[in-house]
Amino acid sequence: MTEPPDMDWLQSPLGAAVLDLEARILNDALADVFGFELLQLGAWGRGLELSQGARTQHRRWLAPDACGPGAIRADYHALPIATASIEAVLMPHTLEHAADPHEVLREVERVLVGDGHLILCGFNLMGPWGLRHLATRGRFPPPARRLMSEGRTRDWLRLLGLEVVESRRYLYAPPWTRGVPGRTRAWLEGRAARLAPPLAGAYIVKARKRVRALTPIRPAWNRRPAVVGGLAEPTSRIAA
Repeated sequence: MTEPPDMDWLQSPLGAAVLDLEARILNDALADVFGFELLQLGAWGRGLELSQGARTQHRRWLAPDACGPGAIRADYHALPIATASIEAVLMPHTLEHAADPHEVLREVERVLVGDGHLILCGFNLMGPWGLRHLATRGRFPPPARRLMSEGRTRDWLRLLGLEVVESRRYLYAPPWTRGVPGRTRAWLEGRAARLAPPLAGAYIVKARKRVRALTPIRPAWNRRPAVVGGLAEPTSRIAA
């Protein structure tokens, strides 16, 4: 069963700082996302606030406990969405509390149109936030079942035919402070991002569903017969 995020943690000083940073990063990542439908999987924050930067005509969010405007209440592993009907899917830390992350990605690939976008956020398993996750036996950030490395996430996307077109690491504030001043956070995101990207607490990956064009093969009976050995040269008698 899928466990929803801990909204109390997102309202804490540390959780609110993470949410504010991700809202700004996603606003940039979604700026070139157009089309009719965007679907957000997971309740991370308040409703659809993280998808406001998208330029799609409609935005909806789906979660097992979803409610309110634009909400669809359903499980991630069996999306009640038609195949190839969604231009963009946003997954803010959704895989971390899903019972079967790979099955969720399969469903996402199914509902995306050709060249559709997938944007997902994840906490970095190899950074300080990942170390605290391991030290607290998976109880941080709540209620993440697991943290997945960016490399593993990329591998899963590639297996499903989704091509990573952009990625970024962020969240350089330490995971044990209750609140970091805005000026300090801005300095960390600028300075540390250039000097020590492996120490990032989270990453964002943007991928597109590539559809390979099929080249039609002409039937054998439509092919012109090949001339073997070339044409014979006319003799002088034939020419006469």
